[in-house]
Amino acid sequence: MKLSLGFSPCPNDTFIFDAMIHQKIDTEGLSFDVVFDDVETLNQKAFRADLDITKLSYHAYAYLTEKYVLLHAGSALGFGVGPLLICENEDYISTDGLQNLRPHPIAIGSSDLRIGIPGKYTTANFLLSLAFPEAKNKIEMKFFEIESALLNHQIDMGVIIHENRFTYQEKGLKKIIDLGEFWEDLTKGPIPLGGIMIKRELPEDIKQKVNRIIQRSVQYAFDHPESGMDFICSLSQEMSKEVINKHIELYVNKFSIDLGEVGRKAVHTFFEEAHKVGIIPETKQNLFL
Repeated sequence: MKLSLGFSPCPNDTFIFDAMIHQKIDTEGLSFDVVFDDVETLNQKAFRADLDITKLSYHAYAYLTEKYVLLHAGSALGFGVGPLLICENEDYISTDGLQNLRPHPIAIGSSDLRIGIPGKYTTANFLLSLAFPEAKNKIEMKFFEIESALLNHQIDMGVIIHENRFTYQEKGLKKIIDLGEFWEDLTKGPIPLGGIMIKRELPEDIKQKVNRIIQRSVQYAFDHPESGMDFICSLSQEMSKEVINKHIELYVNKFSIDLGEVGRKAVHTFFEEAHKVGIIPETKQNLFL
């Protein structure tokens, strides 16, 4: 049986899926048609139910629980992994810090400040909305375009994700707030960024099989970290190997093998907090496989 599979070309995803798509492990008779896209494009494809299995932002998943269900393997959760709100103009940075988490001393939403976001349904935008509910002047763009947009003065602030955490400072850009730390302070738990979802309509045995295969693929990558490096580098947008390794170390961890009790609690908390402030609709579906 062949299933369509979508994930990003970022090192954390290619690290996870290398063994699975290149038959380095037992795939239990399954094969995969792979689609590489940035996370917001994958989110949009999921709204159309284009793919059998897909990487998906947890924010987007809140709108898609009737079509997809979350696998226990393959997720990106953790501490210190959240998106950053950055700028070029130091005038936007307060030295006062956050006062009781909200509101931020900078009245972001009360001005015409343009904020670049990596997509409406990304977890990055969810966290921005949670931290700064007044922020409305948002401009959607590809995640890798945000640094350049700041430097070219197309936007005033930007929310960066993925490998841009490691590159923004060398370009003269500055951090306003770590939105992941904001979440950790608020909930005392890890931030759920993205997970691997599979169509609910697929047979239960296929869904369970895919979950096992992904777990096996992640474990293989941990056990043989150099095995997929050529593949990872070929899709990593000219990142240095040092940045690639930092990227993998940051986003692939024990939660990528299995969410476990802590991971599942974090996902539930994510949905509860987002629904509480009206960012996402309430879901009556079971979130987990």
